Amino acid sequence: MAEILPRFQKLTAGDISEKKPGQLVTTADLESERILTMQLADLLPGSVVVGEEGVAAEPERLGLIDGEGPVWVVDPVDGTQNFADGKPVFATMVALLIKRRAAASWIYVPVTDRMASAEIGSGAFIEGERLHTAEAVALSGMRGRLSGRTAKNLAGKVGSIFNERCAAYEYLAVARGAAHFALFRRLNPWDHAPGELLVREAGGFSQRLDGTPYLASEIDASLLLAPDAASWQALRALILELAP
Repeated sequence: MAEILPRFQKLTAGDISEKKPGQLVTTADLESERILTMQLADLLPGSVVVGEEGVAAEPERLGLIDGEGPVWVVDPVDGTQNFADGKPVFATMVALLIKRRAAASWIYVPVTDRMASAEIGSGAFIEGERLHTAEAVALSGMRGRLSGRTAKNLAGKVGSIFNERCAAYEYLAVARGAAHFALFRRLNPWDHAPGELLVREAGGFSQRLDGTPYLASEIDASLLLAPDAASWQALRALILELAP
Protein backbone atom coordinates (compact mmCIF):
# COMPACT_ATOMS: atom_id res chain seq x y z
CA MET A 1 0.00 0.00 0.00
CA ALA A 2 1.13 3.52 -0.77
CA GLU A 3 0.84 4.58 2.87
CA ILE A 4 3.02 1.77 4.26
CA LEU A 5 6.01 0.69 2.19
CA PRO A 6 7.31 4.21 1.37
CA ARG A 7 7.53 4.84 5.14
CA PHE A 8 9.34 1.58 5.91
CA GLN A 9 12.78 2.25 7.43
CA LYS A 10 12.13 5.98 6.95
CA LEU A 11 10.06 6.80 10.03
CA THR A 12 10.96 9.90 11.97
CA ALA A 13 10.44 10.41 15.69
CA GLY A 14 7.24 12.28 14.87
CA ASP A 15 5.88 9.27 12.97
CA ILE A 16 5.86 7.00 16.05
CA SER A 17 3.82 7.32 19.23
CA GLU A 18 2.29 5.15 21.95
CA LYS A 19 -1.46 4.60 22.04
CA LYS A 20 -0.97 2.66 25.30
CA PRO A 21 2.21 2.05 27.28
CA GLY A 22 4.29 -0.33 25.20
CA GLN A 23 1.89 -0.29 22.21
CA LEU A 24 3.24 1.64 19.27
CA VAL A 25 1.30 3.27 16.47
CA THR A 26 2.83 4.91 13.42
CA THR A 27 1.62 7.26 10.73
CA ALA A 28 1.57 4.23 8.41
CA ASP A 29 -0.97 2.50 10.69
CA LEU A 30 -3.16 5.56 10.94
CA GLU A 31 -3.10 6.63 7.30
CA SER A 32 -3.52 3.16 5.82
CA GLU A 33 -6.47 2.42 8.12
CA ARG A 34 -8.06 5.75 7.22
CA ILE A 35 -7.90 4.94 3.52
CA LEU A 36 -9.00 1.32 3.92
CA THR A 37 -11.95 2.41 6.03
CA MET A 38 -13.22 4.66 3.25
CA GLN A 39 -12.58 2.15 0.47
CA LEU A 40 -14.10 -0.87 2.22
CA ALA A 41 -17.22 0.99 3.32
CA ASP A 42 -17.75 2.11 -0.28
CA LEU A 43 -17.11 -1.40 -1.60
CA LEU A 44 -19.99 -2.91 0.34
CA PRO A 45 -22.85 -0.48 1.05
CA GLY A 46 -24.34 -1.02 4.48
CA SER A 47 -21.15 -2.47 5.92
CA VAL A 48 -19.14 -1.02 8.80
CA VAL A 49 -15.40 -1.05 9.41
CA VAL A 50 -13.80 -2.00 12.72
CA GLY A 51 -10.10 -1.21 12.60
CA GLU A 52 -7.43 -1.58 15.25
CA GLU A 53 -6.64 2.11 15.38
CA GLY A 54 -10.28 3.16 15.24
CA VAL A 55 -11.02 1.01 18.27
CA ALA A 56 -7.96 2.39 20.07
CA ALA A 57 -9.41 5.89 19.61
CA GLU A 58 -13.05 4.88 20.22
CA PRO A 59 -13.28 1.59 22.17
CA GLU A 60 -17.05 1.45 21.72
CA ARG A 61 -16.54 0.71 18.00
CA LEU A 62 -15.63 -2.86 18.93
CA GLY A 63 -19.30 -3.47 19.72
CA LEU A 64 -20.14 -3.07 16.02
CA ILE A 65 -18.92 -6.62 15.46
CA ASP A 66 -22.10 -7.88 17.15
CA GLY A 67 -24.32 -6.07 14.65
CA GLU A 68 -26.52 -7.78 12.07
CA GLY A 69 -24.85 -6.24 9.02
CA PRO A 70 -21.52 -7.13 7.38
CA VAL A 71 -18.40 -5.96 9.21
CA TRP A 72 -14.89 -5.42 7.91
CA VAL A 73 -12.11 -5.91 10.46
CA VAL A 74 -8.81 -4.25 9.61
CA ASP A 75 -5.28 -4.42 10.96
CA PRO A 76 -3.49 -1.83 8.83
CA VAL A 77 0.02 -2.82 9.94
CA ASP A 78 0.17 -6.10 11.79
CA GLY A 79 3.61 -6.25 13.37
CA THR A 80 3.89 -2.53 14.11
CA GLN A 81 6.85 -3.04 16.44
CA ASN A 82 8.73 -4.87 13.67
CA PHE A 83 7.80 -2.11 11.21
CA ALA A 84 9.04 0.59 13.58
CA ASP A 85 12.24 -1.37 14.20
CA GLY A 86 12.90 -1.62 10.45
CA LYS A 87 12.36 -5.39 10.43
CA PRO A 88 10.58 -6.62 7.26
CA VAL A 89 8.03 -8.77 9.08
CA PHE A 90 4.68 -6.97 8.88
CA ALA A 91 1.49 -7.18 6.85
CA THR A 92 -1.98 -5.77 6.33
CA MET A 93 -4.91 -7.96 7.40
CA VAL A 94 -8.58 -7.65 6.43
CA ALA A 95 -11.56 -9.93 6.99
CA LEU A 96 -15.23 -9.63 6.08
CA LEU A 97 -17.42 -10.87 8.91
CA ILE A 98 -20.98 -12.10 8.55
CA LYS A 99 -22.63 -12.66 11.93
CA ARG A 100 -19.26 -12.64 13.73
CA ARG A 101 -17.68 -15.23 11.46
CA ALA A 102 -15.19 -14.55 8.69
CA ALA A 103 -16.63 -15.12 5.22
CA ALA A 104 -13.53 -13.90 3.37
CA SER A 105 -10.10 -12.65 4.32
CA TRP A 106 -6.93 -11.14 2.90
CA ILE A 107 -3.35 -10.85 4.15
CA TYR A 108 -1.10 -8.57 2.12
CA VAL A 109 2.68 -8.55 2.60
CA PRO A 110 3.95 -5.21 1.27
CA VAL A 111 7.67 -6.11 1.27
CA THR A 112 7.14 -8.97 -1.20
CA ASP A 113 3.97 -7.57 -2.80
CA ARG A 114 2.12 -10.85 -2.26
CA MET A 115 -1.52 -11.35 -1.32
CA ALA A 116 -3.00 -14.34 0.47
CA SER A 117 -6.77 -14.72 0.41
CA ALA A 118 -9.47 -17.10 1.51
CA GLU A 119 -13.21 -17.42 1.01
CA ILE A 120 -15.31 -19.75 3.10
CA GLY A 121 -15.79 -23.03 1.26
CA SER A 122 -13.47 -22.06 -1.60
CA GLY A 123 -9.95 -22.64 -0.28
CA ALA A 124 -6.98 -20.43 0.52
CA PHE A 125 -4.50 -19.03 -1.99
CA ILE A 126 -1.39 -16.91 -2.42
CA GLU A 127 -1.31 -15.21 -5.81
CA GLY A 128 -3.43 -17.99 -7.31
CA GLU A 129 -1.45 -20.87 -5.75
CA ARG A 130 -3.57 -23.01 -3.45
CA LEU A 131 -2.36 -23.31 0.14
CA HIS A 132 -2.21 -26.56 2.09
CA THR A 133 -1.38 -27.05 5.75
CA ALA A 134 1.39 -29.46 6.75
CA GLU A 135 0.92 -33.19 7.03
CA ALA A 136 0.29 -34.41 10.55
CA VAL A 137 3.38 -35.58 12.46
CA ALA A 138 4.16 -36.62 16.01
CA LEU A 139 4.33 -33.86 18.64
CA SER A 140 8.11 -34.24 18.79
CA GLY A 141 8.33 -33.23 15.13
CA MET A 142 5.94 -30.27 15.18
CA ARG A 143 7.02 -26.68 14.63
CA GLY A 144 4.70 -24.13 16.15
CA ARG A 145 4.05 -20.59 17.26
CA LEU A 146 4.00 -20.11 21.02
CA SER A 147 4.76 -17.27 23.39
CA GLY A 148 5.31 -16.49 27.05
CA ARG A 149 5.06 -19.19 29.72
CA THR A 150 3.54 -21.69 27.29
CA ALA A 151 6.60 -21.48 25.05
CA LYS A 152 8.91 -22.10 28.02
CA ASN A 153 6.84 -25.03 29.27
CA LEU A 154 6.59 -26.75 25.88
CA ALA A 155 10.25 -26.28 24.92
CA GLY A 156 11.64 -29.75 24.25
CA LYS A 157 8.14 -31.28 24.11
CA VAL A 158 7.55 -30.24 20.50
CA GLY A 159 9.97 -30.04 17.61
CA SER A 160 10.61 -26.29 17.58
CA ILE A 161 9.00 -23.02 18.61
CA PHE A 162 8.91 -19.64 16.89
CA ASN A 163 7.38 -16.20 17.46
CA GLU A 164 7.57 -13.58 14.71
CA ARG A 165 5.74 -10.85 16.71
CA CYS A 166 3.42 -10.68 13.70
CA ALA A 167 0.25 -12.79 13.65
CA ALA A 168 -0.06 -12.44 9.88
CA TYR A 169 3.29 -14.14 9.26
CA GLU A 170 2.50 -16.81 11.84
CA TYR A 171 -0.86 -17.64 10.28
CA LEU A 172 0.75 -17.71 6.83
CA ALA A 173 3.38 -20.15 8.10
CA VAL A 174 0.66 -22.57 9.26
CA ALA A 175 -1.51 -22.10 6.16
CA ARG A 176 1.33 -22.85 3.75
CA GLY A 177 2.69 -25.79 5.74
CA ALA A 178 5.87 -24.15 7.02
CA ALA A 179 4.63 -24.65 10.58
CA HIS A 180 2.29 -27.22 12.10
CA PHE A 181 0.48 -25.27 14.77
CA ALA A 182 -0.06 -21.95 16.50
CA LEU A 183 -1.51 -20.95 19.84
CA PHE A 184 -2.77 -17.42 20.37
CA ARG A 185 -4.14 -15.74 23.47
CA ARG A 186 -6.05 -12.41 23.60
CA LEU A 187 -7.95 -12.61 20.33
CA ASN A 188 -8.40 -9.10 18.97
CA PRO A 189 -10.51 -9.69 15.84
CA TRP A 190 -8.27 -7.78 13.44
CA ASP A 191 -5.32 -9.97 14.47
CA HIS A 192 -7.07 -13.32 14.16
CA ALA A 193 -10.23 -13.38 12.03
CA PRO A 194 -8.28 -13.08 8.74
CA GLY A 195 -5.66 -15.71 9.53
CA GLU A 196 -7.98 -18.18 11.22
CA LEU A 197 -10.10 -18.46 8.08
CA LEU A 198 -6.97 -18.74 5.93
CA VAL A 199 -5.73 -21.74 7.95
CA ARG A 200 -9.11 -23.49 7.94
CA GLU A 201 -9.50 -23.03 4.20
CA ALA A 202 -5.97 -24.41 3.72
CA GLY A 203 -7.16 -27.60 5.39
CA GLY A 204 -6.23 -26.94 9.02
CA PHE A 205 -8.25 -27.47 12.18
CA SER A 206 -9.07 -24.54 14.45
CA GLN A 207 -10.93 -24.19 17.74
CA ARG A 208 -10.67 -22.24 20.91
CA LEU A 209 -8.68 -24.04 23.57
CA ASP A 210 -11.93 -24.87 25.39
CA GLY A 211 -13.10 -26.83 22.33
CA THR A 212 -15.62 -24.32 20.99
CA PRO A 213 -15.56 -22.65 17.54
CA TYR A 214 -13.79 -19.32 17.14
CA LEU A 215 -15.99 -16.22 16.96
CA ALA A 216 -14.51 -12.83 16.14
CA SER A 217 -16.43 -11.17 18.97
CA GLU A 218 -14.80 -13.28 21.70
CA ILE A 219 -11.53 -11.66 22.71
CA ASP A 220 -10.67 -13.13 26.11
CA ALA A 221 -9.98 -16.66 24.89
CA SER A 222 -7.21 -18.83 23.46
CA LEU A 223 -7.12 -20.17 19.90
CA LEU A 224 -5.26 -23.29 18.80
CA LEU A 225 -4.68 -24.24 15.15
CA ALA A 226 -3.26 -27.55 13.91
CA PRO A 227 -3.10 -29.70 10.75
CA ASP A 228 -6.07 -31.88 11.75
CA ALA A 229 -8.41 -32.70 14.63
CA ALA A 230 -6.22 -35.48 16.04
CA SER A 231 -3.16 -33.22 16.12
CA TRP A 232 -5.25 -30.50 17.73
CA GLN A 233 -6.39 -32.87 20.48
CA ALA A 234 -2.84 -34.04 21.18
CA LEU A 235 -1.54 -30.48 21.31
CA ARG A 236 -4.40 -29.32 23.52
CA ALA A 237 -3.76 -32.14 26.00
CA LEU A 238 -0.06 -31.25 26.15
CA ILE A 239 -0.73 -27.53 26.55
CA LEU A 240 -3.27 -28.04 29.31
CA GLU A 241 -0.98 -30.51 31.09
CA LEU A 242 2.04 -28.21 31.07
CA ALA A 243 0.56 -24.71 30.91
CA PRO A 244 -3.08 -24.73 32.03
